[in-house]
Amino acid sequence: MADMAAGSQTPSDIERFGYTQELQRSLTFTDLLVYGLIFMVPIAPFGIFGGVFQGSGGMVALAYAIGMVAMVFTALSYAQMVKAFPMAGSVYSYAGRGIAPPVGFLAGWVILLDYVLVPSLLYLVASVAMNSVVTAVPVWAWLAAFVVLNTVVNLLGIQLTAIVNRFMLLGELVVLGIFLVIGVVALAQGKGRGFDTSPLYNHSTFSWPLVFGAVSIAVLSFLGFDGISMLAEEHRGEARQIGRSMVAALALAGVLFIVQTWVAALLVPDPQRLLDEGDPGGTAFYDAARVGGGAWLATLTAVATAVAWGFANALVAQVATSRLLYAMARDRQLPSFLARISPRHRVPVNATFVVAVVSLGLGLYMWSRGDGITLLSTLVNFGAMTAFLALHVSVFWHHVVRGGSRDWLRHLVFPLIGFAILLYVVINAKVAAQMLGFTWLGVGVVVLVILYATGRRPRLSGQAND
Repeated sequence: MADMAAGSQTPSDIERFGYTQELQRSLTFTDLLVYGLIFMVPIAPFGIFGGVFQGSGGMVALAYAIGMVAMVFTALSYAQMVKAFPMAGSVYSYAGRGIAPPVGFLAGWVILLDYVLVPSLLYLVASVAMNSVVTAVPVWAWLAAFVVLNTVVNLLGIQLTAIVNRFMLLGELVVLGIFLVIGVVALAQGKGRGFDTSPLYNHSTFSWPLVFGAVSIAVLSFLGFDGISMLAEEHRGEARQIGRSMVAALALAGVLFIVQTWVAALLVPDPQRLLDEGDPGGTAFYDAARVGGGAWLATLTAVATAVAWGFANALVAQVATSRLLYAMARDRQLPSFLARISPRHRVPVNATFVVAVVSLGLGLYMWSRGDGITLLSTLVNFGAMTAFLALHVSVFWHHVVRGGSRDWLRHLVFPLIGFAILLYVVINAKVAAQMLGFTWLGVGVVVLVILYATGRRPRLSGQAND
């Protein structure tokens, strides 16, 4: 089956799994690559730099390097499963078809913690940042404006979203380029600490638990490459291109993350204070930019962060979340109204509206809490990491146990390494994240029991023919 799916994408690829081709196939490899980069946000470290710096003992570049390696193994597992099952749904579809429908439901339920909450996190971070620049406009107004704008763009079709993505990616890369050039020149002029390797390795603070604890924060910047798999039914090329675009996007973003955090770490005005007190205001990166280029560079990076998180990143996050809800709804594991497709624009219209409403409501609630951004960040990370664990198991189970594959490298070694790294990250995650994450998983188990008790146990369309 995997070999069949690796060929050209046609409606029959979906129909042989019992589905009808409803979404519009219009996206190219470049569209997928841009989508993944936008979802990860090339300047994502701008917003969480201080937390990763403190958590890693100043070795922020090392945290991102390890995070990239961990995510590469996860991307390789995604590539194997998307060839076997070229459809929307991501881990929900892969675990459900690769292992068993109940496992798929729980994997989908866990990753919902990531996909449903991440738009709210992005809107809130962006709104707080914009409010700090334009104080006359309250946070709630910025949040509502971002939600409405993104929802309108997404409802007008995936092609418009792809066009907007390209312009937004160009803008982010220009800002990043400006920061790197000015930052390197500033270091060469003697500003900051000058050039050294401490952001990558510092013998006085290094410990594996410390670094992996920071990786659990840094991986927030990498989340999004997996969203490419949600567009499997809207891609017009071969299924293998989806996996390649995920690995390419991850590698490009990883290099950018390492370079920019290395330069910023060397420009931090008071490293010891940042290590001792953290970054409660979320301004550590902008403070470093101010050392390198002055107030205008600090303002530029702050505004760029707000636009990138609140518009560009949230735009594609809403796309991915709506496709997950659509995939689970057409299998009757969520309310069926979420599976409705717009006849004109061929997008999951009801799922898109639901994501917008949840993002607005949850964003406003978290804004009212003092720990709203931190709480959302930990929940998003835990949901994604746990779902990725299920993904690696799915590769082994589907290809080796069921299919008898002897491709030990791609179907056993790579998934095993990825699983081990992520498990270590989950174990070293904050206790609050573990408690809230396992509570969410427990709720999912209860929902699964109710589905069985009411005669609606998870079934995947066309599975009898798989």
